[in-house]
Amino acid sequence: MAQRAVWLIRHEPGTSFGGTVRFSRRYPTVEKRAKVFNGSSYVPVPEDGPFLKALLSELRLLGDDKDFVESRDSCSHINKTSVYGLLVGGEELWPVVAFLRNDMIHASVPLVEQTLSPRPPLISISGISQGLELLFGIQDFLYSGQKNDTELNAKLSQLPDLLLQACPLGTLLDANLQNSLDSINFASVTQPQKQPAWKVGTYKGKPQISISITEKVKSMQYGKQDIADTWQVVGTVTCKCDLEGIMPNVTISLNLPTNGSPLQDILVHPCVTSLDSAILTSSSIDTVDDSAFSGPYKFPFTPPLESFNLCYYTSQVPVPPILGFYQMKEEEVQLKITVNLKLHESVKNNFEFCEAHIPFYNRGPITHLEYKVSFGQLEVFREKSLLVWIIGQKFPKSMEISFSGTITFGAKGHNKQPFDHICIGNTAYVKLHFRISDYTLTGCYADQHSVQVFASGKPKISAHRKLISSDYYIWNSKAPAPVTFASLLS
Repeated sequence: MAQRAVWLIRHEPGTSFGGTVRFSRRYPTVEKRAKVFNGSSYVPVPEDGPFLKALLSELRLLGDDKDFVESRDSCSHINKTSVYGLLVGGEELWPVVAFLRNDMIHASVPLVEQTLSPRPPLISISGISQGLELLFGIQDFLYSGQKNDTELNAKLSQLPDLLLQACPLGTLLDANLQNSLDSINFASVTQPQKQPAWKVGTYKGKPQISISITEKVKSMQYGKQDIADTWQVVGTVTCKCDLEGIMPNVTISLNLPTNGSPLQDILVHPCVTSLDSAILTSSSIDTVDDSAFSGPYKFPFTPPLESFNLCYYTSQVPVPPILGFYQMKEEEVQLKITVNLKLHESVKNNFEFCEAHIPFYNRGPITHLEYKVSFGQLEVFREKSLLVWIIGQKFPKSMEISFSGTITFGAKGHNKQPFDHICIGNTAYVKLHFRISDYTLTGCYADQHSVQVFASGKPKISAHRKLISSDYYIWNSKAPAPVTFASLLS
């Protein structure tokens, strides 16, 4: 007797999507039980977008849905219950409990503690009656004494805390959510908040919240068949919450697009009060598949006064943002070099800056250089034995650029030219430096509209994100090169 997920969906006829998900709650522990109980007939709970579209189609609430669908509209499919099967991604999610009241669709997916093939009779699934009881309880709470949308929004913001008490881990304890609200209010009255020892003061002023997502991408590319290229994304979410009150509560959700790369190895700040188990168990050690948890990643917390790192994460993105090839070979007293770079088509082609640094260690100063670049410009630092290829803010339409040249070096001076213990002989690299604003390689973003704040005043919420290169090396394919640790393999 448990629920895998719960939704509240506002029906909005005439809009492009036909509705908006106002609230959703998933129970990862129940989902794992469903996977065991259902076996080969298991169908995972979809993300909010596909679920919204499938449910509105099944309920015939899409404005342009006038075509006959046999599985839905035939005479053999006359539905006398509030239990439906939804076609999502070529599979049918069943049972789904859903009904429409006051332009709000209440829906849940009950746990079925047996295989779904063949379908068991509805009367044998206790989670269906429990799901209806929970949804009716939510309906009564939302619309009892509710006069306008402002009051409705206030009650929707209270649902996460209420369900923690009324339906912990997906198991219904009390369908009367007002009882849970009264107990929370009673606790707050009988136990007044105290200033925690770790919080040295309180904020006074205009409420505002700033969220910044910074992803750093590392890469080691070799251009060799016997050595695999490696890359890794490490993300940091930084927050600054200027909110009045002793213990304001905030919930921030990180979201991914449909083709986004799941977040893994998530570490959170001590101020985070609770987490879904799926967030804690998502690890880069496990093989990424379609069942990997892809959000939304919700972080409820009580913020400190200063700026802090809410969480860190890694991700196994399918390809590095820039693919490179570097070849350097020595001919008599000269070096001949070739560098090819290609920006992946999925990456935003709008850089704050993009440069390729080509150092030459353990040699004398550059005395002569002949070169050709297909794009950008080259700066030569002769005494430092360094070439800097300034690519600029955009790659050309072909997304591919190249640089080739012939270099002559003078005699090595004493303690003047750069020295390196690794770059001996023809072992050499190109290091890329770039930054892209308003973009992350995983697609991760903070939805400003889903930020929940339990404090006085309505804060101004701003969200920013950026991608930065970090240790992004392209090694000479014609010489030995250091190989990275296997954990960076994508």
